[in-house]
Amino acid sequence: MKRRKFINNLALGAVGTFGFPTIVPANVLGGKDAPSNKINIAQIGCGRIARTHDLPGTWKHDKARIMAVCDLDRHRTEETKQLVEEFYTKKTGQSNYIDVKMYDDYREMLLNKDIDAVMISTPDFWHAQPAMEAALAGKDIYLQKPTSLTIHEGRQLANVIKKTGRILQVGTQQRSTSQFRIAAELVRNGRIGKLHTVKIGLPGDPSGPPAPAMPVPKGFNFDMWLGSTPEMAYTEIAVHPQKGYDRPGWLRMEQFGAGMITGWGQHHYDSAAWGMDTELTGPISVEAVAEFPKSGLWNVHGDFMSKAEYANGITMYTSGGYQNGIRYEGSEGWIFVSRGDYAATPSDPTAKVRSKALDASNPKILESVIGPNEIHLYNSDDQHGNWLDCIESRKEPISPIEIGHRACTVCLITHVAMKIPRKLQWDPTQEHFVNDAEANTWLRRAQRAPYGTDRIKF
Repeated sequence: MKRRKFINNLALGAVGTFGFPTIVPANVLGGKDAPSNKINIAQIGCGRIARTHDLPGTWKHDKARIMAVCDLDRHRTEETKQLVEEFYTKKTGQSNYIDVKMYDDYREMLLNKDIDAVMISTPDFWHAQPAMEAALAGKDIYLQKPTSLTIHEGRQLANVIKKTGRILQVGTQQRSTSQFRIAAELVRNGRIGKLHTVKIGLPGDPSGPPAPAMPVPKGFNFDMWLGSTPEMAYTEIAVHPQKGYDRPGWLRMEQFGAGMITGWGQHHYDSAAWGMDTELTGPISVEAVAEFPKSGLWNVHGDFMSKAEYANGITMYTSGGYQNGIRYEGSEGWIFVSRGDYAATPSDPTAKVRSKALDASNPKILESVIGPNEIHLYNSDDQHGNWLDCIESRKEPISPIEIGHRACTVCLITHVAMKIPRKLQWDPTQEHFVNDAEANTWLRRAQRAPYGTDRIKF
């Protein structure tokens, strides 16, 4: 089959029928120091998160080898190639250790049989489609959160991963941070009595100025960048900075996402579900109030408050008025957990200074030891390292797609509740609103051709 025709078929989802390898990665072959003994990884999306989180989190592991990079903005691709090569030069002392391949189209990248796995650090609306296509091409995946733009495409992605058996790690790295696991274990083992309330602190986003249309920068495939979302005129603060890697403007536009409710929300809802024992289900009702900008280009939510009720009797509140983090409240006390330095054993002189990253109504709660016959949760201290280990072992990673999809769903139905001023009933089994046609129109979006998950055959 000719190369261009093959790429077009891949875009239409036909790749799943072409017999790609499904189990054995290239790294199981070759000598200890041979490139084939590494897990060969390609980076899709070369922006802020890739450069500060995914690449450094992966290349530090000797079993990994970053061999290719791809972005729709050519100068970002070139700068990231240089970044990766400079890292390996410094690490190995060999200036010609690797020639990182550059791609303008990830679909062409997926045809490279030497690539075992991909990291997807693209904007939110470009998460589900490349992840599905990568899985169908036989690649394992590290996927930044949120897992999807809509609940519909999130379910599609989860189904593809289940069908193909690929290893997909969601970038909800709080699971690999000790205090979040410790808090969840203490709650799950009854150290604060019966859990009844969870309060989550999440900020909103500011409004922004109006922005005139601008010429599309040279080397930037803006039409493909828009993907399945509607056509619009290019302006820099709607996309990403042309110089530097500061926080991009697309994060603040509903065309491309839902704002901080998904940006930070999937982290905290995922961690909260760990302690609530609701990882594979969801709330049965949700309601919210929110402020939205009345002018300017940026239009995601600002200040808000939401309430979600669960079948197990737990009520979860979320607001920017709470401290950023998760507070579990039970019949016999409370536990608060957030990001920051934390020493699980304060008496250890080698540990970092203990902070308010983990706090409780009684210090003795945190000193409690989880016994051998009690609930012990999945223990990881490195999100990317756990992913690499699971690529080799084929075991489930700490943040699998089904759990990630469920956490993202809580974000997305909360966003729907911000738009519809009434209490919404949710069926977490069927994944739809109960007897509410208006709310159910938000479960999916129209997808602009030729992009979108609805065009993938599996």
